Amino acid sequence: MTGTLYITGDPEADHLLNVDGTALLIGMLLDQQVPMEWAFAGPATLRARLGHLDATQIAAMDQEAFVAVCCEKPAIHRFPASMGRRIHEMCAALVADFGGCGDGVWDGVVTGAELYARLRTLPGYGEEKARIFVALLGKRMGVQPDGWRDAAAKFGDDTPRSVADIHDTASLGKVREWKKAAKAAKRDKQDRPLA
Repeated sequence: MTGTLYITGDPEADHLLNVDGTALLIGMLLDQQVPMEWAFAGPATLRARLGHLDATQIAAMDQEAFVAVCCEKPAIHRFPASMGRRIHEMCAALVADFGGCGDGVWDGVVTGAELYARLRTLPGYGEEKARIFVALLGKRMGVQPDGWRDAAAKFGDDTPRSVADIHDTASLGKVREWKKAAKAAKRDKQDRPLA
């Protein structure tokens, strides 16, 4: 796997995401309630602290020992303990169902629907996160099983709205603008008095 994702501002951290499926899954898992750059830098931080990013070794660790690694300063997330437990659970699922490797989730998939279904089995991967990840694989990693755009739903289109659309500084800016506008529009709808 070699991708074109550009997100963290750190070339080494981005390289890890672009060549390591487990790192990419962890980054996507962390992408909630924190800036995208912070979330996707998490895998590189973990690799630096652990000396590896091997799902089998992470799953074999005592969960609270792994959580302690996630909570070291600077923490990998705004909620490092709960996210650390989720990463540990996801790594256990990778070991149990996908050969202990993130790439195992998409290796051999024939359809986008199958890929989406596999992602939904991972802890922390709800409907939207799984659809964004399908789009991320299709747009940035060249993993394009039949029907992947349908499985990605709105995230498969050409509107720069998610991490799947970021490949350089300009596209990062466009995604930020879209998110800001979407947030403002949502706030306006909530603030508008009922007729």
